Amino acid sequence: MPTAIPPDPDPLSLAFAAARRAAAEGEVPVGAAVTRGGSVLAVAHNRPRALNDPTAHAEILAIRAACAAIGDARLIDCDLYVTLEPCPMCAGAISFARIRRLYFAAPDPKGGGVEHGPRVFNQPTCHHAPEVYGGLREAEAAGLLRAFFGSRRR
Repeated sequence: MPTAIPPDPDPLSLAFAAARRAAAEGEVPVGAAVTRGGSVLAVAHNRPRALNDPTAHAEILAIRAACAAIGDARLIDCDLYVTLEPCPMCAGAISFARIRRLYFAAPDPKGGGVEHGPRVFNQPTCHHAPEVYGGLREAEAAGLLRAFFGSRRR
């Protein structure tokens, strides 16, 4: 289920708030927000454990909620803000949803699918590639992830 939208118009800040909520719920702290024309359509956080669903990544949940909000499977002219580089599954969904721009905070050298790993948007089989902007508030996102995983290893 998507996170309630707080009164903060900055979509990356909304994604970070959602990521912190994920951490508080014991989920990997990743949050996402979808916008169109300056309006926030959806905000979500990781929920695979809560939903018993390996596809319940923040990006997928935010895309689903945004599609429901506008009544269309394609998010033309929409932007996605995420606290971590999307995995290959999420990159595929971003492409299929026709997201215009992807903004993400921390890179994910181990599990990413945009600038690392399979680089989904660079493949000849990719039908739509968004503009990609990475490294926004990277240190903040990396710190959130380190703190979460550090507390799990004690």
